[in-house]
Amino acid sequence: MADITIHIGNRNYSSWSLRAWLMLKQTGAAFESAVIPLYAPGSKAEILRHSPSGKVPALQHGDVAVWDSLAIGEYLNEAFPKAGLWPATAVARACARSISAEMHSGFVNLRRHLPMNMRRAVAPRPLTDEVRADIGRIAAIWRDCRNRFGAGGAFLFGVFGIADAMYAPVVSRLRSYAVPIDPDTAAYCDAIEAHPPYREWSTAAKDEPMVVAEFEV
Repeated sequence: MADITIHIGNRNYSSWSLRAWLMLKQTGAAFESAVIPLYAPGSKAEILRHSPSGKVPALQHGDVAVWDSLAIGEYLNEAFPKAGLWPATAVARACARSISAEMHSGFVNLRRHLPMNMRRAVAPRPLTDEVRADIGRIAAIWRDCRNRFGAGGAFLFGVFGIADAMYAPVVSRLRSYAVPIDPDTAAYCDAIEAHPPYREWSTAAKDEPMVVAEFEV
């Protein structure tokens, strides 16, 4: 049995779980995934057994417990330094941490108006000005990082890392809601969707039977 377990919510809806799971997958370490269906009877009590915040994801590594996606990323970077979860250079690391924190604390309008739903039949939803502004900012972040630091591969800083994991759920949202995007943004979305761990998660999400009505917009 692996000594690492990550407790996650529904793969179809839990964008924060997706972020942390992708980070963990990138380490190459063996781990177990434990799904706790969200908004179901007893789910809050079950989450609290593993996460004092009452939220997922929550990582258990031996005697170490870590909750919150970005904190999990920082812990994994220390526990598995060879995985290269943050870029190698100080300038690139500073940028990667900044954009990851920006996603962690921002883009509320996008996240509320276009909830992640990987099973959703692709169809547009009218966008508010605030959501358009969020999408524009994200597209600018992706373009800037790829231009400045992405020469070594298809991702924001070349190889897949914490910053890519933080923005991966946005790709799902842009696709599910048929949001019009420019070619640079589409190219990055293609790279995320081709990433094997993302495909693995997406396939599992589409096979889940649980439905949360409030996310079915």
